[in-house]
Amino acid sequence: MFRQVQRICSGFPFSSARSYATQHTRKALAARTASTPLAVRERRERQLGLAPGPEETDATPDGLSPSDFARYQRHKALDAIPKNPNGKYQSPKEWVLRRNARRSRIRGFRTIRRIVPTKDDPTVTKTVNEVDVVGQPVYLPNIIFRLVRNHTPEGQDYNPFEATFRIPPSITKTDIRSYLLAVYGIKTTYIRTDLYYGRLKPRGASNRKMRSTYKRAVVGLVHPFYYPHRMEDMPEEERENREQSIEQQYFIKEGQEMFAQSRFRSASVTARGQESKQWKFDAGSVKGRGKILREVARRRQLKEQMVSGLVGDWHKTRMEGKSVTVDLPRSRKPKKEAEAKAE
Repeated sequence: MFRQVQRICSGFPFSSARSYATQHTRKALAARTASTPLAVRERRERQLGLAPGPEETDATPDGLSPSDFARYQRHKALDAIPKNPNGKYQSPKEWVLRRNARRSRIRGFRTIRRIVPTKDDPTVTKTVNEVDVVGQPVYLPNIIFRLVRNHTPEGQDYNPFEATFRIPPSITKTDIRSYLLAVYGIKTTYIRTDLYYGRLKPRGASNRKMRSTYKRAVVGLVHPFYYPHRMEDMPEEERENREQSIEQQYFIKEGQEMFAQSRFRSASVTARGQESKQWKFDAGSVKGRGKILREVARRRQLKEQMVSGLVGDWHKTRMEGKSVTVDLPRSRKPKKEAEAKAE
């Protein structure tokens, strides 16, 4: 996950300020509109008559969403919008820039002026501005952000202005924005979250296992990020190199073989008791009812092909007027009984 997120934030200048992007590209605005919850889109269509298409946006020319523009009009009606020196209210663009500047202010720091001596002449002093940390240090929480592939409907292109994460249910949108900015320097435009509850998974007659509950967070990005290709979408050479790299790092095949051996031992002990200790595990053996039936059918087909080929050879030999000699089958009786009858 860390390497994938590093690709997103590569080339981003780090800043301790919380950044809200105000200069949106057309695709970023379309991505924000597409990620709007269904209930909000239905309300906007019912009240405002807005029904943008897959690649369209419902933002104003200044980049404000319908919710921000409605909030601006409401504050203006309440005389809560600051006025310019000419006595007029701030425009929607000026208002949203002022709001984002307040949200992006640096918190936890202060600038202190200090008098220090110069390097050339210690008797001469100069005034410098130094940044001092205010308050107590804050440590990062022990949480896991798992980067996953975006959900892309069939027939639509992958949206590079979104990133999807799986996070613990207790994480809020503010935590997500602060975490991505403070750790990776990623600037976010919007965040949508969904909560997926765990389901009961039957195990045996009575045992049940609860799948873990997680929260999905869809984060809007200022700069595009393309998720790596799936294994089946890669070229053959690239896919082989990828599989080899994964095997060298995580030893997946070795772990699967060890797991199969442990299951075989436990099943053999349950079925045969102590006698099963003399059994040996064959990694190349066929396991599972479906695989066993397929293997039986394959061997039967090979046997029929061999018999039909042998009968065809005999027929050709007889057509040529030659005699056919067939060896007797091997005796299954023990050697001692066969030798006694021969005497």
